[in-house]
Amino acid sequence: MLSKEEALNAELCKKCLEKVRNPNLLVNLVSRRVRQLNVGGSTAGRPLVSETANQGVADIALRELVEGKLDWEPVEESPLEELAAKKRKRT
Repeated sequence: MLSKEEALNAELCKKCLEKVRNPNLLVNLVSRRVRQLNVGGSTAGRPLVSETANQGVADIALRELVEGKLDWEPVEESPLEELAAKKRKRT
């Protein structure tokens, strides 16, 4: 049986995946935000959610995503990157 904290983490991850739709992108977003929160001291290092007591930085990053405090833009591949990817697949 999952503990209360593990169930909360699983629920946060599920909600984040509904927003982001790509697990790889979610991992990258959360890890980048965790690094920012760990550095601290600057505006980027402060949590964007009010209640952070007894939460790890990964949980804070997930909550920020769920609550819409973080935003991202997908990067489009350039034609050169697409061509390079096609060449790699052939070999």
